[in-house]
Amino acid sequence: MLDAMVKLGAPVFAVILSGFAVGATVERAGTPVFCRDVLPVLQKRCQRCHRPGEIGPMPLETYAQVRPWAAAIREAVLRKKMPPWFADPRFGKFADDPTLTPNEIQTIAKWAAGGAPKGDPAQGPKPIAWPAGWSIGKPDAVLEMPGTIPVPAKGVVDYQYVVMPTGFQRDRWVTAAEVRPTARRVVHHVVIYIRPPGSEWLKEAKPGIPYSIPEDDPRHRRLWTTSDMVLVYAPGNPPMRLPKGMAKKIPAGSDLVFQMHYQPDGKAALDHERIGLKFAKGPVVKRVFTLQLGNDTFVLPPGDPDVRVAAYGTLPRETEILSFFPHMHPRGTSFAFHYIHPDGQIETMLYVKPYDFHWQLNYVLAKPRVLPKGAKLEWVAHFDNSKNNPKNPDPDTAVRFGEQSTAEMMIGFFDVTAPVGMDKEGFFVRK
Repeated sequence: MLDAMVKLGAPVFAVILSGFAVGATVERAGTPVFCRDVLPVLQKRCQRCHRPGEIGPMPLETYAQVRPWAAAIREAVLRKKMPPWFADPRFGKFADDPTLTPNEIQTIAKWAAGGAPKGDPAQGPKPIAWPAGWSIGKPDAVLEMPGTIPVPAKGVVDYQYVVMPTGFQRDRWVTAAEVRPTARRVVHHVVIYIRPPGSEWLKEAKPGIPYSIPEDDPRHRRLWTTSDMVLVYAPGNPPMRLPKGMAKKIPAGSDLVFQMHYQPDGKAALDHERIGLKFAKGPVVKRVFTLQLGNDTFVLPPGDPDVRVAAYGTLPRETEILSFFPHMHPRGTSFAFHYIHPDGQIETMLYVKPYDFHWQLNYVLAKPRVLPKGAKLEWVAHFDNSKNNPKNPDPDTAVRFGEQSTAEMMIGFFDVTAPVGMDKEGFFVRK
């Protein structure tokens, strides 16, 4: 059976800066201009993150906002650092690929090198009316913690769990969901689980009150669950939006369980979490589950620059796969999702390299992939535990699986569909 362990991600955003004189600009013949040529690219590729209230460190909606960053933007797009995207283009096609085309890259590069002229605003597109507060638009329901969770400036913070009763009197089918932390800079990840009525999981936790058990406490296994999740929030990962006719089910009377992993960054913070949900307006023909396949028994030898860790599983039934979400910690360098055909041929469905712990993405397939019953899955991760890895907290230590970022993880999440009347336990029944 597929593995059932869940822990996640960590925030940081890096901008490449280089000097650029800010002053009057002169439009030269043949040089791209901001309004006509550059702004459409920014609207299409960048403004989802680079606007007020979102994860991008500066808005990129107007000429006045973009002009001081012209040289940095040029450098970032030429080096393909922005927009963040780490899927090897040789394997798979993805609906959410923000990669700039060669023409878009050259447009931005020539514009910046040519003095970053503004051009005629009348030739540019109208500003996008981005949703205020919620990227998914106005939610049908919002659940939020009643208080805040203090995050210290230093030290280790155990995973925090908050049980939130939904109060739903009938089954709800969720087509879009978004998590909004208030202290995003210290949020490593947030997982929102669905705890159905009658579940014994976290029965000792009081609703609305943060609950935790240290990782070295023998009772820690009580925190493990096979419950389905609504979504995972991690740095850079967009909100969940499911295709028409597909949805996640929150049964009537369920609770949502917020799982938070905080990473102190030297400055104390107060975090308040909320989730916005949008419900299906039409018939739902497929139920969506998030599954995970991982390895928690590995050891990364000290100083080893390339450790291969694999996990295997077989599908209990014909399965439609919608997306992949790889997760490791700072020593992770690559992650591959393979389907091993009956004749032994290995098909790579997604290959992420480099893996960026500080910018974790869900890779949504442009066309869902259907695999047969019994299909063999192989997830393969590579880790660099040497001193040559600048992100490595301690290259002289053997590293094992653990919740905190000083330890490591190897988990490949993936979304699948099932009949609307099937629950997650039923998905794994093998006939």
